[in-house]
Amino acid sequence: MPAPVHAILVARPDGRIPSALHLKRTLAALEAQKRRPDALTVVLCGTDDALHDLAASSGAEAVVTAPASTTYAKAVALAVRRVDEGSSVWLLAQDTAPEPDALARLVGALELSPSVAIAAPKLVRWEDRDAIVSLGVTMTRLGRAVELADGEYDQGQHDGDADVLGSDVRGVLVRGEARAHLLPDPALAGAEEGLDMGVRARLAGWRISLVPGARIAVAGDGVAGVPSGHGRWGVRRAAYAQRTAQLHRRLAYAEPYLVPVHWLTILPLAIWRTLAHIVAKAPGLTIPEWRAAATAAVRWPSIARSRRVLRSGRTSSWARIAPLRRTRAQLRDRLGSDDYDDAGGVPRRSELRFFTGGGAWAVLGALVVSIASFTTLLAWPVLGGGALLPLRDTVSALWADAAYGVRATGIDEVGPADPFAGVVAVLGSLWPGAPSFALVLVWVLALPLATLGGWFAATRLTERSALRIVAAIAWALAPTFLAALVLGRPAAVIVHLLLPWLFYVGSVTHRSWGAAGAASLVLVAVVACAPVLAPGLLVIWVLALVVVLATRAGRGLWRVLWVVVPAVVVFTPLAWAQWHGGNLMALFADVGLPWAGPQVGADAAGRALLAAGFPTTDPAGWGAMLTGLGIEASVWWVPLLTVPLAVAALVSPLTPRWTSGIVLLGVALIGLGTAFMAVSVALAHAQSVAVPLWPGTGLSLAWIGVVGAALVTLDTGIAPRPALIRPVLAALVVAGVLVIAVAPLTAVARGEALITNGPTSTLPAYVAASGRDDASVGTLVLTPQNAGGVAADVVWGQSETLGGQATIQTTRTEATEADAALADLVADLVTPSTVDAAAELRELGCSFVLLAPPTGTESDDARAFRLLAVTSIDQRAGLENVGETAKGVLWKVAGDVTVPPGRTSAQEQIWRIVTATQLAVLAIALLLAVPTAASRRAARNAPRVVGPTSREAL
Repeated sequence: MPAPVHAILVARPDGRIPSALHLKRTLAALEAQKRRPDALTVVLCGTDDALHDLAASSGAEAVVTAPASTTYAKAVALAVRRVDEGSSVWLLAQDTAPEPDALARLVGALELSPSVAIAAPKLVRWEDRDAIVSLGVTMTRLGRAVELADGEYDQGQHDGDADVLGSDVRGVLVRGEARAHLLPDPALAGAEEGLDMGVRARLAGWRISLVPGARIAVAGDGVAGVPSGHGRWGVRRAAYAQRTAQLHRRLAYAEPYLVPVHWLTILPLAIWRTLAHIVAKAPGLTIPEWRAAATAAVRWPSIARSRRVLRSGRTSSWARIAPLRRTRAQLRDRLGSDDYDDAGGVPRRSELRFFTGGGAWAVLGALVVSIASFTTLLAWPVLGGGALLPLRDTVSALWADAAYGVRATGIDEVGPADPFAGVVAVLGSLWPGAPSFALVLVWVLALPLATLGGWFAATRLTERSALRIVAAIAWALAPTFLAALVLGRPAAVIVHLLLPWLFYVGSVTHRSWGAAGAASLVLVAVVACAPVLAPGLLVIWVLALVVVLATRAGRGLWRVLWVVVPAVVVFTPLAWAQWHGGNLMALFADVGLPWAGPQVGADAAGRALLAAGFPTTDPAGWGAMLTGLGIEASVWWVPLLTVPLAVAALVSPLTPRWTSGIVLLGVALIGLGTAFMAVSVALAHAQSVAVPLWPGTGLSLAWIGVVGAALVTLDTGIAPRPALIRPVLAALVVAGVLVIAVAPLTAVARGEALITNGPTSTLPAYVAASGRDDASVGTLVLTPQNAGGVAADVVWGQSETLGGQATIQTTRTEATEADAALADLVADLVTPSTVDAAAELRELGCSFVLLAPPTGTESDDARAFRLLAVTSIDQRAGLENVGETAKGVLWKVAGDVTVPPGRTSAQEQIWRIVTATQLAVLAIALLLAVPTAASRRAARNAPRVVGPTSREAL
């Protein structure tokens, strides 16, 4: 005679889900069973009148009320007290609606196989019964739960499976004789309860049998089984439950002598899995990971209880379970890769066509042009001129300049380095044997790298190969970029090379954590090279947040928020130092060597040139080229060459892809506004000269918006005859930038470029040799000013370097005590005085004194001061005249020189904290940016173009 069946149904009111509707359908399904349960007990976890009325009218033997916090396992334990001895128990929840023959089939499975303790049904979706939710669960060698058929469409492919290790807890029928040891474990937090029941059944000598014919629809309310994984919080809740269950089972199953070992590994595993979550582009799972680790580490009573229950019913060894586990190879075979979407069976992302579409040929052509334009640079070991300086000779020295500590110039100046020093250190580390040569390579490869970046950025806007090449050419030959190359502005060159990649990854940040991680790293580098762009980029970021909230209901919000985190962390020490110095605006000063080079002014003519894309008064250097050729002609026509590009951009809001056009024009306006502001502001000083901000970086940002908007117009077409107008307008755009580029690309060959061969050191060779292996060698550099007076600074090591420049020094508006002391020393040194200047120099750590020539043509005042200073210093005891050098007159300080003290213990502690924090955040960003197989699959299932394509728009 079949054993009676007692159904236990647990319900929990939840305002986020239709609990009453689900319970009503489940009760109706129980009423429609061909083989009805002999008794029904309903457990209500919480108070809800609608649920109580439904339960009371269901004919249940009893309705038990429990607190809302009661878990499913505890609710079952409350109901089991009312179950008669020998009765089988059917575990149900408010969202488990069985088909009419489900219970009959489950009971039949127990009757046919006396060794079966648990009969498990096939769980299908609530609204789509052809989709399998769960049909058997197993685990790996390390204890991770693995579903055997979840997410598959039911075609009967698993109906022959029967023997499994475990199952989902929902809908299982537990034999009466075995239920004492096989009820859900309350310590499992609502996850993997069925798997744990199956393991205990196997170890007790029983079997678990799948009954695929018994189908139960489940909605995933989270009352039983794994909590619903829908939404950000649902996923985290499920992750916490699953990880807590896995750790608890590991401690409950382990041999006694291994329990302490497993407990000690909880923390290291949490750290390792945190890194794994970041690499897997799931940083939101790190908090559930640590919550689960903390929960498992302190639940000794629950662990002891689970181990006691397992031990009391165990009659078999773990070898009986081993064949039912899943190996790594079996997991790989099951997971596989799916590069296709559900709708069409083909990848949503089109082929890149970098080689077949001509992108590679465009980059190769740019390389040929670059070599022809900068041929002589290949023989230069160091790039000089303009705002260029040598780099440190060793990689360790490069990174020392990038760290918090004693700055490379000044007297005992301790503070944060500019983030740009980190960019310089990265570049120099790419050529460790001769770091300064890395900048030479940047200049030679600048054109092909810009072409490559422009081409990839264009893939976010068009699928047309020809238009991608047009965009690449327009970006590589941007007037502001060519001006930076000719004038020798390294930060501006790097910014122009990075901006297309920021556009490439930043435009899809909302899609994936990989893009967010990559965008955050590129943003750090861009803002490090051009802090003046920070306000404009911040505006774009805020607008992106608004768009994500408005159009995607917040999906991807955390990814967009992350983009600015590394930049904020990297800039915080410098911002604190500038705020403490009362000059927070200096945070936006140009980085590197302050240099008042050629650029437009703030007048109407200058702003007109900026609006045309030219940062200098001589547009693209055409005036100098024509003069050099003996041609006296005006160059008013040069800015007009950008008119076709501007027209194409301005028309973009009138095209079917008007949303993309408006966004890109907004970016252009932000960049142009940044350039207009830059020419009106001077935050740094080069000796006694105020240096206005370089507007070229703002123009680079504007240029990417203009080129992008023009590309939208060309891609969509212009009515009424787009097929005719598109190639003509594209040809005019390319022709315009090609003509503009003639002058700057021939400037080096004509000898009109400001970049030079070296020098390898800004100090005389005698000093450079002494400071090559000793960074504590100090040189007092005195430079007479043409307007009167003298500029003084202390340079440490063998040379002033690009990475050693610090805006906390070049933007200072008030003299510090060290500045005043240095001024007094210089005054004593260059004028008749009885003060022992040599002793003061030794105390400061200065081994040399250099009287450098003034910048540019020497005025009468500067010449007179130089002669007076030479006479005065020669008369000083303790100063030995080394002689006249190419860098100026040099003296050596006699006697033993005091070694600078370096960082104090407190400053050392600050250095450790700042460095560790910045490295940790950058490491997280790097791990997020590293592509994985899953992220590549997701990327292939997303369109390459952002926004509507030309075909979709039409």
